[in-house]
Amino acid sequence: MSALLDTVRAGRAQAVPGLVKPLTAAERRTELAGLKALRAELRDWGWRRWRERQRIGCALVVAGAGCLTGAAATAAWIGARDLRESASLPHEVLLDVLAGRDPRWQGDVAHRLAGRASTAALDYRLITGLVRRAGCEVPATDAYVDGWVEAVSSQDGPLTALRGDPDVRILVPRLFETAELPWRLNAWSDPDDPRHWPSVLAVLAEEGVVERRTLVDAAVARLLRGGRPGELTFFLRLLHRLELTAKEERERIADWTGMAADGPPAVADHAQGLLGRLALAGALPARSLADLSASVLFRPEKKLVRAQLVLLGKVLRVDRDAAAEVLPVIAEAFGHEDTAVQERALKLVARHLPALDADRRSEVVRAAALLSPVHRDRAREVFGELPETDEPPYEEILPPVPEPVRLAPAPADLAELVEEVAALIASPDGGMPAFERALDGLVGHAYRDRVALVRALRPALAGCWWLDDEARQDRDRWFSRDTHGVEVVAAALLGRISTRTLHASFAREASGARGKGAGVCAHSALVGVIDARLREAAYLVHAKPPPFLLATPTWETGALDAAVLVERLREYGRLGAAPGPADFAQALLRVDRGADPAAVRGAAALGTPEGDRLVAWLTADGAPVPALRPLAEPPRPAQAVDEAWPAKPPAGRAVGLAAGLRPWRKEPERERTERAERSAVRREFPVAFHWLGDPGARAVPRCYHWAGVRGGNWTAVLPQDREPLAGLLLTEAASCARDDERGGTWWLPPLAERGGRPGRCLLRGLAYGLGARHPQDRLMAVDALLVLAAQGEPAGQTLGEELAALVVSGDVKINRLTDALRTAAATGAYGTVASVLLPALPALLAPEPSAAGGDRSGSTRAGLGGILAVAADCVERGTGAQEIPGLAELAARGGASQVITQARRLLAATGL
Repeated sequence: MSALLDTVRAGRAQAVPGLVKPLTAAERRTELAGLKALRAELRDWGWRRWRERQRIGCALVVAGAGCLTGAAATAAWIGARDLRESASLPHEVLLDVLAGRDPRWQGDVAHRLAGRASTAALDYRLITGLVRRAGCEVPATDAYVDGWVEAVSSQDGPLTALRGDPDVRILVPRLFETAELPWRLNAWSDPDDPRHWPSVLAVLAEEGVVERRTLVDAAVARLLRGGRPGELTFFLRLLHRLELTAKEERERIADWTGMAADGPPAVADHAQGLLGRLALAGALPARSLADLSASVLFRPEKKLVRAQLVLLGKVLRVDRDAAAEVLPVIAEAFGHEDTAVQERALKLVARHLPALDADRRSEVVRAAALLSPVHRDRAREVFGELPETDEPPYEEILPPVPEPVRLAPAPADLAELVEEVAALIASPDGGMPAFERALDGLVGHAYRDRVALVRALRPALAGCWWLDDEARQDRDRWFSRDTHGVEVVAAALLGRISTRTLHASFAREASGARGKGAGVCAHSALVGVIDARLREAAYLVHAKPPPFLLATPTWETGALDAAVLVERLREYGRLGAAPGPADFAQALLRVDRGADPAAVRGAAALGTPEGDRLVAWLTADGAPVPALRPLAEPPRPAQAVDEAWPAKPPAGRAVGLAAGLRPWRKEPERERTERAERSAVRREFPVAFHWLGDPGARAVPRCYHWAGVRGGNWTAVLPQDREPLAGLLLTEAASCARDDERGGTWWLPPLAERGGRPGRCLLRGLAYGLGARHPQDRLMAVDALLVLAAQGEPAGQTLGEELAALVVSGDVKINRLTDALRTAAATGAYGTVASVLLPALPALLAPEPSAAGGDRSGSTRAGLGGILAVAADCVERGTGAQEIPGLAELAARGGASQVITQARRLLAATGL
């Protein structure tokens, strides 16, 4: 072994240049072969040797860079990800080992390193050193610019470094062209901080180090281009620090107009302010102001719309001749969704209407037909008779009712199956159909030709960590805790889990145990069932694979046709196969209990214990196990309700713990019945299913799992029992409203699509979803609401009551609910929204109680005006009206607040 290779193996990077420089070209080629072999050896080391690999890899980078002769090969070696366990490299040592090379060669290496987006910023000092030696132009790539910003920034600020930087005129303009802004440019917002980059650039412009016009033009161009709000803040700050002159502002009127019309809110606000000053100074023509207003008045930001109307009013007071151009545009705001904007526009038009000629006046009068009915009387006072409108009768627009889709069978072709399994492992959230197809395919192919399956799986899953030979104990421990989906089955097939671990996982009690009377969380119940099936399949494919799985659904909802299950059991009997307990239990939960008598007769004719259990399951009177019986009134997840401690004990049996009395218990007969049912479930089902024996199985108030976790396979565990499943998942949706969690409403649309009259658990979950913190969660609830409406199931009254109760309790905020219902109505479902919202209004109109108790006289709930506006929108479209207790009293109050205005509007729309 050579001295150089010994030094590299010792990880002494500093000593490498002294050993490489004296070598001849032939000796370097010889050393390079050993270095490449060492590099290949490092790739096979396990993760436990990461410190050693990091130290050796650093020295290996220096040695390889010194021995390679091609610029491309050298740059690729230095930037290689497998050699850079540590993000940074000893750049001074690398510059030393590359010293003496041809300057053009060094420049070529520098540009190639700068083109590597993943490492160029980290290698800035190396690249700069090579550029200085070569005397070539700066490779101003995005990553190099990022590294430059990091290098010139310091605690004392970048100003001193930039003043003496020879590349400042080249690299500063590149700051405005990078795909992502270097984070340091926007890290400090205090203009007096020496690290405040906008202030630094403004000083450089004053001193002539960089050209001022370049900064202004580049900042304006970047604002027009758009981007992330945080990045655009930097360019706004820069324009503020540059303090544009009146001439510079006038030269860019078209740019400001584009920003105000289409820019993000902060950019549009800045541009609107500039244009407002120009308009009041007479520098903005009336036609340009009208074009600008036509765009701004229909932006969703009410602040911008109101500011534009205020600006137009000021301009009209100064320049009455502008009315001919501006008033027709203001009249277009008569069709704005916000009636307050309509009112402002109407007042403005009425004030300046005499300045219009006959043609312009008729144009404005025609636009008055767009006004909300609440403003029609005032419009008649201003314009006289309004033109008649031929509005078609209102028609509800709802999405089509989803049609059930059959689940495609598992791939018969081995290559196709392996591809699907690899894709599912790479992206575990592929959904229930992909999961069931992959699982059934692995079991079926293992039964038919396990050797071929293993041979095909191994290369396809080569990137999986559990194929590492050094992780044997970690594999067993890891898969004992979590199945990781079909990975546990694939790992069992490839022999990466010990037989003892597989047997122990299969035999031991699965998850699903819980405290008595405390409820069961969805994670423990549903994940426990899925994991029990996976562990069972992993054990069976290792020991004796079944020919196929019994529980594989026939529909993408997770439902299983009873006739299909009977036929599968018949084939099991013919082949002498024993059904897996968890697989058969899941099949029972998925089978349609309303099966035709032929399926029942077929199951009875099997003459097997499984056939008899299926007959009993299909012919049971009502729900066959306690957990599948919907609760008459599900408790709110915010309350922990123990069945042994009812909220209201029978009269005369009050609980007095302070007096030492024994708590009231359930009636003995009910206790005996529930105990017998639990015993039956424990005898007939694996432990992961024992929660089915609890009549109070429901969402718990708190659990120790991540909130908002989307279980793509969860809804397929109970495809025939929507209401009990909704009860388990209720806490997920509730956390999105009460605790501002994210993602917990994913289950609402798939459960809504199953059809039938929705129960209280589903409707309560929907109510929580409509009041969720995050817009995406609210959209899920809106989708579910529209699907229920499309199915023709009347649920508005009950859902409205749920919404009112949650708002009153403080679990749901009105402004979030308003946004969700406005979104639903905007799809054309005004009737659906009215059916939900009108029953909720009486409770929402009641005075909000004070913190000290009692009603706050004359007070209204925060956000009430917005939800009244949505209700008025719905009723005005002819969706039906009803008397709303408390509305007339609220509308009769004095004042012009949004609440009072919208109450009067809704009262007028009801016509009662």
